[in-house]
Amino acid sequence: KTLITDEFEVYGFIDGYKGMVYGNYKKMKYNDFTGILNKGGTILGTSRMPFKEIDIPTADGIDKVKAMKENYKKLKLDALVVLGGNGSQKTANRLASEGLNVVGLPKTIDNDIWGTDVTFGFQSAIGVATNYIDNITDRLLSRTVKHLRNVLNKYATLTITDITDLMPEFSYYIHWVEFIEKYTEKGFSFCKSEPEEGGISMKAEGIYNLKLLEKSDIKDSDIVKNDLDFSDEHCLYILTGANRGGKTTITQAIGQAFFMAQGGVYVPGSRFTYTPADSIFTHFPADEDKTLDLGRLGEECKRFKEIYENATGKSLILLNETFSTTSFEEGYYIARDCEKAILSKGIRCIYNTHMHKLAFEADELNEGSECKKAVSLVVRTEEGGERSYKVEIAPPEGMSYANDIAEKYGVTYEMLTGQ
Repeated sequence: KTLITDEFEVYGFIDGYKGMVYGNYKKMKYNDFTGILNKGGTILGTSRMPFKEIDIPTADGIDKVKAMKENYKKLKLDALVVLGGNGSQKTANRLASEGLNVVGLPKTIDNDIWGTDVTFGFQSAIGVATNYIDNITDRLLSRTVKHLRNVLNKYATLTITDITDLMPEFSYYIHWVEFIEKYTEKGFSFCKSEPEEGGISMKAEGIYNLKLLEKSDIKDSDIVKNDLDFSDEHCLYILTGANRGGKTTITQAIGQAFFMAQGGVYVPGSRFTYTPADSIFTHFPADEDKTLDLGRLGEECKRFKEIYENATGKSLILLNETFSTTSFEEGYYIARDCEKAILSKGIRCIYNTHMHKLAFEADELNEGSECKKAVSLVVRTEEGGERSYKVEIAPPEGMSYANDIAEKYGVTYEMLTGQ
């Protein structure tokens, strides 16, 4: 505001860096800065342009950095002043390295920019939040809950520390919202979970693994979605199928769905109804360093015993190739006893394994269980060994197609010896 004189001109880019890319700007007037001190937000608007995507062209093929430099020179600017948080300042630093004169002003409610003690906007946001809480408390006291005055008075003197303690919680949900909005705009499906107590144990429709979204060129049509449910008849899934057929992917997807649903976040899929888990336990292969004292099988057994002792009928256990570090027969007998124990507690479980014999004997395993049942779940393989990544309740196919993997990486006898 002070700079707007006959000597200086001030331009504002509409929606931040997006305006700078597309050349959308306005010449600022003195009155533009009048009466806005106590208003939230920004008079110029804002937009998401993550620093990690700064070198990725826009949807219409525009080089972002090149366009920003050209518009800077077109307006004959002496300097670019950037107000913003961590991402904004990273982009500002990039533009400075490209030869632009840049002044970076750290302005974020998170107060998390390196090299700063307190950023612009932090104290004012805390003050506004505190005032709002004070006003809400006063209204409650005067209108509807006067008889609770003595109780509520304890919370009428919230300090800045009390408010800042909530900042990580706000950041958690804000970042999840940004992530989900980004991918829903690209056509990926997310749903609001439906928790139930004492009803269905879990019913997932159109579920998929978030890790599949890491590929920059992935499309919704590229992802194979799956349906799965937990119930008395489907308490323990013995999951078999081809190597690299998606067994671990679907196992992780179920764990992600419970974690996100119980954290208040939308779930990847079209529908997710569930009874909340009091704990989610995972038993995946451990690093070599962690098995030195007990040996790999000893470490697996010790870790499973700890999981089982802490699990209840409301827990979720995800087992990935558990007890596969010993011979088949030894692993099979240990795994079979563990399955019986899981059914005796009624713990929801997915056991991803190459021990097809466990799945073949699911009916025999159920004979000793009065209520909860185990069932064979397979990732189907199409004709010719092509992976479908689709799971269904069916007897195991009886093979893991390890030869396909061996041929892919050149470790068959013929490929190794050249014969």
